[in-house]
Amino acid sequence: LDTVGVFARSVEDAALLAELLFGHDPADSATLPAPPPRLLSTALASPPVTPMLAFVRPPGWADADPQTHAAMRELTTALGEQCFEATLPSVFDEAPLIRERINFAEMAKCCFAYERRGRDVLGEETLAAIDAGNAVLARDYLAALDWPHILNAALGPVFDRCDAILTPATPGPAPSGLGSTGSSIFNGIWTLCGTPAITLPLLEAENGLPMGAQLVGRRGDDARLLRTARWLATQALGAAYEGVSR
Repeated sequence: LDTVGVFARSVEDAALLAELLFGHDPADSATLPAPPPRLLSTALASPPVTPMLAFVRPPGWADADPQTHAAMRELTTALGEQCFEATLPSVFDEAPLIRERINFAEMAKCCFAYERRGRDVLGEETLAAIDAGNAVLARDYLAALDWPHILNAALGPVFDRCDAILTPATPGPAPSGLGSTGSSIFNGIWTLCGTPAITLPLLEAENGLPMGAQLVGRRGDDARLLRTARWLATQALGAAYEGVSR
């Protein structure tokens, strides 16, 4: 379920790096025997029409930090008519649980040798995830693998009305210290769907650290998402973004 991603200082740099990762691999059933998308050239192109974004409140929104609520409200207000609010289909209410079920089951399988050789040196969180994965029944794991198709079908009507979904990347600011990177609930559902997603540091927490606004595209529409992301970064950051991307 885990997905390879890139970190970059600009959308263009992300497009350049990601383009190198695309391509058919006969050993990987997730790849297609088709020409890779032209991510960089598309990202650099101007949108044919002004993009439209659909703001959605992901599962767990009610428990998000008030700073996240305020920051997303400010961003959507600034976007004006180019952003409307949409409701995720109710089937997404179960998506975080389904994602965990797949993640933990696959983690238990992949970490089996490490657990057998050195369970006593593994961290508590790792062991808890492995134990949860070992408890997943085969029928439940196989049923969970059908969910990406269900979720993407439910997203169709939303994407028919917009260029990309706009949603927070995390429930709140980055936690202090190195003990945790924070909750992945707001991005894990898109990993489950297999949809392209990009996080832009457009927001700011009360402590001055950046917070991410996340854009999500239709499955397989990576190039268009990058073009929309570059447009949004330029709109939100203006000259500050232009200076970074050169």
